Amino acid sequence: MHRRTVLRGASAAALAVAAGPALAAFPERDIRILCGFAAGGTADLLSRLIGEFVGPVLRQNVVVETRTGASGMIAADTVAKAPPDGHAVSLATMAMHSILPVMPGVRMPFDIDRDLTSITNVANIYNILVASPASAANFKTIPELIAYGKANPGKLTYASAGNGTSQHLSGELFKKLAGIDMLHVPYRGGAPAIIDITAGRTDMMFGNMPEFLGQIRGGGLRAIAFGAPKQSPLFPDLPLISATLPDFTVRNWFGLAGPGNLSAEIVGRWNAALRQVAANPEFQKRMTENGMEIIIGSQAEFLDTVRTDRARWGAVIREAGIKAD
Repeated sequence: MHRRTVLRGASAAALAVAAGPALAAFPERDIRILCGFAAGGTADLLSRLIGEFVGPVLRQNVVVETRTGASGMIAADTVAKAPPDGHAVSLATMAMHSILPVMPGVRMPFDIDRDLTSITNVANIYNILVASPASAANFKTIPELIAYGKANPGKLTYASAGNGTSQHLSGELFKKLAGIDMLHVPYRGGAPAIIDITAGRTDMMFGNMPEFLGQIRGGGLRAIAFGAPKQSPLFPDLPLISATLPDFTVRNWFGLAGPGNLSAEIVGRWNAALRQVAANPEFQKRMTENGMEIIIGSQAEFLDTVRTDRARWGAVIREAGIKAD
């Protein structure tokens, strides 16, 4: 799976693992992965998968610590204040690194570019659009959704896990590309949003596939279309949103970040360990069955992803007039 992505730059990564003074003490004790999102969600699942598989590679116990609040920033702040020795890392998200820094009204507890060191991407999770089978709109395809929206301006509602989240911005991007008006309904987290969609109190939601899998398979939610450039192996017959709206491809990425001033040697050690994890067939299987795409790249590639998405979502935020609560 994604062999070229996993192996790309392997020689350079191997060089980074070479013994040296900065690596002599890493890792020498338990490693902490700080996750800023509640148990049971995509971030929690990915953090635990990384911990489970990277521990044997680094030959240390890996503990996942959950510190929720402030869209992941409480956990990230803990890492920002940790010693730059590689033993504490943060699960980095697109929202934390590319959306919040360009969101008007957001007060960051630290400088995310200065006080955290980006290490690498780990996973892409593409958007899926789900709808309530109980929705009065009763659309089953993207063209039907757009036709209903144009005939009934403002009547369609879409849920999100909160104002300024990736689900919110995905809905705003869809509105713009489809040329329709929809009402955004923010919730305090993804779980209550999904409950209300299932009950028919809101019509639909864009979001991470792992969060919807149980409800889709159980019939509580209807999968409408996939926001990726290609079909999902989990739902190979599910159409792509881009078949109707060519510019709609939305992926929510996750990576790892350490404290500021983390040495290049330790970044390289982490990167090499994650490449080894990504080559593990069991890890690949677990990621695929949860709707996650492995994407291990260099630190430079991770930073480029952060910059690219800041520009993209910053434009959506400005055009839609979105501000922090």
